[in-house]
Amino acid sequence: MRTAVYAGSFDPPTNGHLWMVERGLEMFDRLVVAIGDNPNKSYTFSIPERLDLLKRSFPACERLTVTHFDNRYLVDYAVEHDARFILRGIRSQADYEYERMMRHVNYDMAPDITTVFLMPPRDIAEVSSSMVKNLIGPEGWRDTVHRYVPPPVFDALEEKLGE
Repeated sequence: MRTAVYAGSFDPPTNGHLWMVERGLEMFDRLVVAIGDNPNKSYTFSIPERLDLLKRSFPACERLTVTHFDNRYLVDYAVEHDARFILRGIRSQADYEYERMMRHVNYDMAPDITTVFLMPPRDIAEVSSSMVKNLIGPEGWRDTVHRYVPPPVFDALEEKLGE
C-alpha cells in the first residue's frame, strides 16, 4: 500500500490544500493529512479547530486520515504511519528552494522516504493561508476571500475575524 503524508499548518485550509489532497488521493492508496504545530508561530485557529475545518472541507474517504503532530520531524512521523512518501506543494521559486533543502535533510534522516512535489494550477498557485488572512478586513473582503477557501473555512473566518 502506497501511503503519503501531506503536512502543513493549514491555518486556515485553502482551496490549494484541497487541490493537493485531491491529487494525493489520486496518486496514493492512503493519504495522511497532518497538521504540524510550531510553538514559535502564532495561529488564528487552534489545532482542534483546524482538524475540524479540514475534516469538514474534504468529502469523507476511508483512504484519508486527518490528524496532527508536534515535537517531531516530519520524516519520523511518516515512518510512524508506514508512509513511504511525503507530499509537498510548490507555488513559487521560494517554495522550491525551501522544499529542495528540506527534501535533502529528510533524505539524510530517512532515505527510504521519497518526497513528491506538485505544482498547483495557475488559478490557485498564489493562494496561501497567510495571503487569505491578509485579505480579511477591507470593504468587499468576503467576495475576495470566498474564492480561495472551502465553504466551512469561509464561515469560520467570517465568525472569527469578520466584523
